[in-house]
Amino acid sequence: MSKPPFICYATPAEYKQYFEKHYCRAKIITFDNIRVYFSPSKFGHVFYESTNRDGKKDAFSIHRAKRIDWIKATLENPHAELYQGWNKKDKVIEPNRRVSVVYEEFVVVIDVKFDEQDRPIKAEFITAYVADNSINSIRKSPKWDKRKCMK
Repeated sequence: MSKPPFICYATPAEYKQYFEKHYCRAKIITFDNIRVYFSPSKFGHVFYESTNRDGKKDAFSIHRAKRIDWIKATLENPHAELYQGWNKKDKVIEPNRRVSVVYEEFVVVIDVKFDEQDRPIKAEFITAYVADNSINSIRKSPKWDKRKCMK
Protein backbone atom coordinates (compact mmCIF):
# COMPACT_ATOMS: atom_id res chain seq x y z
CA MET A 1 0.00 0.00 0.00
CA SER A 2 1.67 3.21 -1.11
CA LYS A 3 1.73 6.08 1.34
CA PRO A 4 0.10 9.41 0.53
CA PRO A 5 2.69 12.08 -0.25
CA PHE A 6 3.84 14.49 2.41
CA ILE A 7 2.13 17.89 2.42
CA CYS A 8 4.64 20.72 2.71
CA TYR A 9 3.72 24.24 3.75
CA ALA A 10 5.85 27.05 5.11
CA THR A 11 3.77 27.94 8.18
CA PRO A 12 1.58 26.34 10.83
CA ALA A 13 -1.23 28.69 9.74
CA GLU A 14 -1.22 27.10 6.27
CA TYR A 15 -1.48 23.62 7.79
CA LYS A 16 -4.30 24.79 10.05
CA GLN A 17 -6.19 26.21 7.08
CA TYR A 18 -5.68 22.92 5.22
CA PHE A 19 -6.88 20.91 8.25
CA GLU A 20 -10.03 22.99 8.62
CA LYS A 21 -10.85 22.83 4.90
CA HIS A 22 -10.04 19.15 4.24
CA TYR A 23 -11.14 17.71 7.57
CA CYS A 24 -13.35 20.00 9.68
CA ARG A 25 -15.51 21.18 6.77
CA ALA A 26 -15.28 17.97 4.72
CA LYS A 27 -17.27 14.77 4.89
CA ILE A 28 -14.90 11.99 5.94
CA ILE A 29 -16.32 8.46 6.03
CA THR A 30 -14.38 5.37 7.10
CA PHE A 31 -14.14 2.33 4.85
CA ASP A 32 -16.88 0.71 6.97
CA ASN A 33 -19.23 3.66 6.63
CA ILE A 34 -18.73 5.61 9.86
CA ARG A 35 -18.82 9.39 9.51
CA VAL A 36 -15.90 11.02 11.34
CA TYR A 37 -16.20 14.57 12.67
CA PHE A 38 -13.16 16.78 13.14
CA SER A 39 -13.01 19.75 15.48
CA PRO A 40 -10.73 22.73 14.73
CA SER A 41 -9.63 22.57 18.36
CA LYS A 42 -7.87 19.24 17.67
CA PHE A 43 -5.31 20.96 15.45
CA GLY A 44 -3.03 21.95 18.33
CA HIS A 45 -3.23 18.53 19.93
CA VAL A 46 -2.39 16.69 16.70
CA PHE A 47 0.26 18.94 15.17
CA TYR A 48 2.15 20.26 18.19
CA GLU A 49 4.58 18.46 20.49
CA SER A 50 5.98 19.08 23.93
CA THR A 51 9.60 20.21 23.92
CA ASN A 52 9.98 19.59 27.68
CA ARG A 53 8.05 16.29 27.80
CA ASP A 54 5.77 17.90 30.38
CA GLY A 55 2.57 17.42 28.38
CA LYS A 56 2.35 21.05 27.26
CA LYS A 57 2.41 21.07 23.48
CA ASP A 58 4.42 24.15 22.71
CA ALA A 59 6.21 23.46 19.41
CA PHE A 60 4.72 22.95 15.97
CA SER A 61 5.77 19.56 14.57
CA ILE A 62 6.52 19.42 10.87
CA HIS A 63 7.11 15.67 11.40
CA ARG A 64 3.42 15.34 12.28
CA ALA A 65 2.04 18.01 9.97
CA LYS A 66 3.52 16.72 6.74
CA ARG A 67 1.54 13.49 7.30
CA ILE A 68 -1.77 15.35 7.42
CA ASP A 69 -3.17 13.48 4.40
CA TRP A 70 -2.35 10.15 6.03
CA ILE A 71 -5.28 10.71 8.42
CA LYS A 72 -7.99 10.47 5.77
CA ALA A 73 -6.15 7.76 3.85
CA THR A 74 -5.89 5.65 7.02
CA LEU A 75 -9.56 6.04 7.90
CA GLU A 76 -10.66 5.12 4.38
CA ASN A 77 -8.34 2.14 3.97
CA PRO A 78 -10.15 -1.24 4.18
CA HIS A 79 -6.84 -2.96 5.00
CA ALA A 80 -6.26 -0.97 8.19
CA GLU A 81 -5.34 -2.87 11.32
CA LEU A 82 -7.97 -1.96 13.92
CA TYR A 83 -7.33 -2.01 17.66
CA GLN A 84 -9.16 -0.89 20.76
CA GLY A 85 -7.68 2.33 22.08
CA TRP A 86 -6.18 3.39 25.37
CA ASN A 87 -7.84 6.17 27.32
CA LYS A 88 -4.89 7.88 28.99
CA LYS A 89 -7.07 9.92 31.35
CA ASP A 90 -8.97 6.92 32.72
CA LYS A 91 -6.09 4.46 32.17
CA VAL A 92 -8.26 1.82 30.48
CA ILE A 93 -8.70 0.18 27.09
CA GLU A 94 -11.98 1.40 25.57
CA PRO A 95 -13.86 -0.79 23.07
CA ASN A 96 -15.41 2.26 21.40
CA ARG A 97 -12.03 3.94 20.88
CA ARG A 98 -10.70 2.71 17.55
CA VAL A 99 -7.04 2.89 16.56
CA SER A 100 -6.32 2.41 12.85
CA VAL A 101 -2.85 1.56 11.54
CA VAL A 102 -1.92 1.37 7.85
CA TYR A 103 1.28 3.28 7.13
CA GLU A 104 4.32 2.30 9.20
CA GLU A 105 3.65 3.30 12.83
CA PHE A 106 1.18 6.06 11.95
CA VAL A 107 -2.03 5.73 13.97
CA VAL A 108 -5.40 7.46 13.80
CA VAL A 109 -7.68 7.34 16.83
CA ILE A 110 -11.44 7.91 16.71
CA ASP A 111 -14.18 7.56 19.32
CA VAL A 112 -17.17 5.70 17.80
CA LYS A 113 -20.73 6.51 18.91
CA PHE A 114 -23.79 4.30 18.37
CA ASP A 115 -27.54 4.90 18.10
CA GLU A 116 -30.33 3.09 19.98
CA GLN A 117 -30.21 0.20 17.49
CA ASP A 118 -26.46 -0.21 18.05
CA ARG A 119 -25.55 1.11 14.64
CA PRO A 120 -22.38 3.17 14.29
CA ILE A 121 -23.66 6.62 13.49
CA LYS A 122 -20.63 8.81 13.89
CA ALA A 123 -17.17 9.12 15.32
CA GLU A 124 -15.15 11.91 16.81
CA PHE A 125 -11.55 12.31 15.70
CA ILE A 126 -9.29 12.08 18.74
CA THR A 127 -5.71 12.20 17.41
CA ALA A 128 -3.16 10.97 14.87
CA TYR A 129 0.57 10.51 15.30
CA VAL A 130 3.59 8.37 14.52
CA ALA A 131 3.55 5.83 17.35
CA ASP A 132 7.21 4.90 17.09
CA ASN A 133 7.47 4.47 20.89
CA SER A 134 4.10 2.79 21.45
CA ILE A 135 3.27 0.81 18.31
CA ASN A 136 4.16 -2.52 19.96
CA SER A 137 1.77 -1.81 22.85
CA ILE A 138 -0.93 -0.74 20.41
CA ARG A 139 -0.55 -3.94 18.42
CA LYS A 140 -0.89 -5.97 21.64
CA SER A 141 -4.24 -4.31 22.38
CA PRO A 142 -7.45 -6.20 21.66
CA LYS A 143 -8.65 -6.01 18.08
CA TRP A 144 -11.41 -3.47 17.53
CA ASP A 145 -14.67 -5.25 16.96
CA LYS A 146 -17.85 -3.40 16.10
CA ARG A 147 -19.99 -5.91 18.05
CA LYS A 148 -17.92 -5.52 21.22
CA CYS A 149 -17.96 -1.78 20.80
CA MET A 150 -21.76 -1.77 20.74
CA LYS A 151 -22.09 -3.50 24.13
